[in-house]
Amino acid sequence: MERARVDAIVGQRLDHLPVTRLHLLAVALCAAGFAVDAFEITMGNTLSAVFASPPYSTGQDRLSLLLAAVYVGAAIGAPLCGWLADRIGRRTMLIALMLVLAVTSIGAAASRGVGELSIWRALSGLALGAYPPLMVAYLADLLPSAHRGRMLFLTVAVSSLGPLLGTFMVRALVPVQPLGVEAWRWGFIAGALACGVVGVLFLRLPESPRWLAVRGRAAEAWEGCERLAAAPTVLAAVPERSSAPAATPAHGEGWRRWPLVAALFFLSPWSAIAFPMLTGVILAQRGLRLTDTLFYVGLSTLGGLVGNVLGSFVIDRTGRRLALSVCGVGAGALGYLFIASSAPLLLALASFGFLMFSMISVSVLTLYASELFPTAKRAGAISSAWALNRVGAACAPLLLLPLLGSGGAYAMYAVIAASIGATLLLLLAAPPGRPGCALK
Repeated sequence: MERARVDAIVGQRLDHLPVTRLHLLAVALCAAGFAVDAFEITMGNTLSAVFASPPYSTGQDRLSLLLAAVYVGAAIGAPLCGWLADRIGRRTMLIALMLVLAVTSIGAAASRGVGELSIWRALSGLALGAYPPLMVAYLADLLPSAHRGRMLFLTVAVSSLGPLLGTFMVRALVPVQPLGVEAWRWGFIAGALACGVVGVLFLRLPESPRWLAVRGRAAEAWEGCERLAAAPTVLAAVPERSSAPAATPAHGEGWRRWPLVAALFFLSPWSAIAFPMLTGVILAQRGLRLTDTLFYVGLSTLGGLVGNVLGSFVIDRTGRRLALSVCGVGAGALGYLFIASSAPLLLALASFGFLMFSMISVSVLTLYASELFPTAKRAGAISSAWALNRVGAACAPLLLLPLLGSGGAYAMYAVIAASIGATLLLLLAAPPGRPGCALK
């Protein structure tokens, strides 16, 4: 009972703090790590274009395995690291993930063939799959309830610069090949260096006070709260009466919602990840040059940045279920426009808009999930559900790439549209998700 009272006091203190510079440092470093994570994931888009074109011209079976390898690793790494984070700490695991990714990225850069690269991508996936849900769990623990959605959306928005800058960097290096090293290898080298820097800087952040409290480390938890409160204020605290009631169910009740959350996570990558990943293959089939294909792939990544910035202004006043439904309908319509168009302007607008809605949907879904589970189980619950997201992401290219070759773009898109439709049906049974709710 005493521990429960400490948990409640620490949680209430965190929920009603102002946003301080230490909060912003946590957001900035998490965004930097997520930017590298997102870039490494979207390297699959670049690899699909590079290895589908001369001089590689890799067969569809081997290319499918290469694209799926990172998600196979992610499906294993996410639940394992989530389980560890609930036991040894959120920040500790985030640091470990950055260092693992630095090592495996160097291995990918040094790969001597598609098979070896696939192995390193699978090992990178162990960290890449775990980072997003653990980052969300950590920030959800730290951030004041009234600003939680906005700050998480801004984290994702800033991280969208990683795929954008990384893809255009690789594109710029294609004709240059510094030191005789291929452009895609430089992408992995840059990712490894960034991971090392971010991992070291995470040492400047506090461990989650909520997690410390539920682990019985009350003095450290309160010290963390006071450290956050003592930093200079950036956004004033919201009066306590304006915070929504806690939405997190007690004990086992939250786990009864896990299958619904897991199903939503499983369906998400069939549109949010698989379609953008295969964009390079579709454009290559239409005869575009590699540099032009990478230009369109890079431009589409701006959709995530713009969408999350715009979404940050409304997410703390919008029901989670409504936001997910709007994003599903928008992504479905724009995905069809991309498939049906041949004009460069329409291709650019459709791919941009599709990724915008898709990335907003992923942000809302992870925020929604973080608010449904108690602190003691949050990292493990989100990460295990996220593992099914990685399973979906691994299955999608294995099915969709051969389908694209045999049935064409419309047949491929029919599967993506079906996944969006299934998501909308599941949302009918989902709780609405209140903005600004307190966490337990």
